[in-house]
Amino acid sequence: MEVFLAEHMGFCFGVRRAQEMIEAAAGEHGSVSTLGPLVHNRQVTDRLTQSGVKVARSLDDVTEPVVAVSAHGTPPNTVREAERRGLRLIDGTCPFVGKAQEAARDLVNAGFAVVIFGDPNHTEVKGILGWCDGKAIVVPDPDSLPARRPGSKVGVVSQTTQNAANLQALVAAIVTRWLPELAELRVVNTICYASVHRQEAAEALARRVGVMVVIGGADSANTARLREVCARTGTPTFQVEDSDDLRAEWFVGHQTAGVTAGASTPDWVIARVTARIREFS
Repeated sequence: MEVFLAEHMGFCFGVRRAQEMIEAAAGEHGSVSTLGPLVHNRQVTDRLTQSGVKVARSLDDVTEPVVAVSAHGTPPNTVREAERRGLRLIDGTCPFVGKAQEAARDLVNAGFAVVIFGDPNHTEVKGILGWCDGKAIVVPDPDSLPARRPGSKVGVVSQTTQNAANLQALVAAIVTRWLPELAELRVVNTICYASVHRQEAAEALARRVGVMVVIGGADSANTARLREVCARTGTPTFQVEDSDDLRAEWFVGHQTAGVTAGASTPDWVIARVTARIREFS
């Protein structure tokens, strides 16, 4: 099996930055907690656990004096509560997520009702929502857009790992349904460039191979977007977390396979999966 790798894939700047910050803190303090997993990748979480990093579901579960915010960010009230409890806070929020939070806050301060385009159950989206002072709604897709506008002025921000075409479809739906009643519509494109580059590279590769394999955590939003853009090309596309998830029957009748990986997928997992694919024929 001939295997081709996407031009852009794997760890992004925000994930690498957060991991380095947390590992340094664990080395200095012996043990730290993160509010939720640092990233949505089991292998990364397991490796951090070996370095003394514990995952806390909430501040009530924190037993160490040092707590870290994951790359997905957190609402400002969580930060204030951590400070009230006397905890030392390490902010691992991805800078691009931070910009989305700031964009949402600025829209609210300017009198806009905010539409957050993303997964309402995702940590990043919950964090952005927390910056909106209750003046925002989360919309996962254009079909979920409510019939009534949330205000006369509407601002739109996006989960950083969303797909640009999906965001465009949502904005088109807003224009169709709400524009006659809107005084102003403002769209802030908060999709990060790492997501855009990875999606473009994945799509281009999918168009020239027989089968695509997308590597990443089952709960990883950016990995899900990669799977979506590859599947849209018509190329058989499969998502795995590690080499044990691969199935020989996926590659029957194909001579070429493409590989891409989510922004929280470490290099050693990519290498392991790629090596296993090359064994198929």
